[in-house]
Amino acid sequence: MKKMDGLAAGAAALAVLLGLGGCGDMSKRDKSTAIGAGVGAASGAVITGGSAAGTIGGAAVGGVIGNQIGKDN
Repeated sequence: MKKMDGLAAGAAALAVLLGLGGCGDMSKRDKSTAIGAGVGAASGAVITGGSAAGTIGGAAVGGVIGNQIGKDN
């Protein structure tokens, strides 16, 4: 079981690194949207005890908020 935990942690770290590499040419608004969606998904999952609907709803709301925060004035 510990081997599986280590493998999962390694896969998660690789996914984060690859995801960050894809953000290099994103606009400020795109980055704000992505960050908002990530924070919203995590918040939604915590608030609802990990339900899929809460996670998806949180991601949607967070993405909209991040999009509006990141827009140019």
